[in-house]
Amino acid sequence: MPLNRSTLLAASYLVDQIAGDPEWFPHPVRLMGMAIARGEAVLRRPHQSDAADLTSGAVLTVALVAATYYGTTLTIRRAYRRSETLGRFTEILLGWTCLAARDLQREATAVTDAITGGDILLARLRLARIVGRDTQNLDVHEISRAVIETVAESASDGFVAPLFYMALGGVPLAMAYKAVNTLDSMIGHADSRYFYFGKAAARLDDAANYLPARLTAAGIVAASHLVDDADPQCSREIWRRDGAKHKSPNAGQPESAMSGALRVRLGGDNTYAGERIPAQILGREFSAPAREHAGRAIRIVSLVALLGVGFGVLVTALGQARRAR
Repeated sequence: MPLNRSTLLAASYLVDQIAGDPEWFPHPVRLMGMAIARGEAVLRRPHQSDAADLTSGAVLTVALVAATYYGTTLTIRRAYRRSETLGRFTEILLGWTCLAARDLQREATAVTDAITGGDILLARLRLARIVGRDTQNLDVHEISRAVIETVAESASDGFVAPLFYMALGGVPLAMAYKAVNTLDSMIGHADSRYFYFGKAAARLDDAANYLPARLTAAGIVAASHLVDDADPQCSREIWRRDGAKHKSPNAGQPESAMSGALRVRLGGDNTYAGERIPAQILGREFSAPAREHAGRAIRIVSLVALLGVGFGVLVTALGQARRAR
């Protein structure tokens, strides 16, 4: 008998907290990345029209998401045919790979630890592992801002969103979400190369993250009640006021909630590959963040993960009990 959803959520979360995301493990996202690169090479031709770019990008997006969903379903089904123990092990293993709470906390803490130790160069190097912006010239305030923004946004697409889809449709749907997220990170850019080819991936990612991003912001507000020196009322107010200021329809939701919770200024210009990209300010009335704010943000997202899995287990357990009547 397959695992019920509440057990699956709890077990996947526990394995993630214990094991994190070891670099030696053959993570499915790496296979997705290889498939995307190969698919782009096959489907895209030099100097093709914008319409052809749009179509071929959409074909790649649909194909990868569908293949991921059905491939995961088939893998789990075959495992259960061999034995119930293997089936459950496979479900939990794949469920674990969909979540990234522990790895996010560990990588972000490595940055704040480097700042605490006075090693700004190491802090920049560790930060470059988790952000896309240029880090080589950032000072302590900008490093702290980058950590806070990254943990806030990644709490949504790295944990809350896959957990949400796992509760909704099991591991196959969570893995399909990871395919959407990976597509967006690789080709969903608004630059000249991917503006049309990655448009379908970017729009699908926006849709997939719409509810999870807002659930994450609500989780940040709730978690702020449990962290010293965090301000849940301000978190709620800044979320409502500034949540839509970000260029992304979703990233600004948890980031603005975190800005209010910590009472720090987030957003503003960033540099990517030497190009300065302007962005709106969140929490404009507050001061720039410091290392202690970044540490507090890490504690908040850790609680968001715990609250998220607890809520997910409760809702799925209640749903199962209702269906059993």
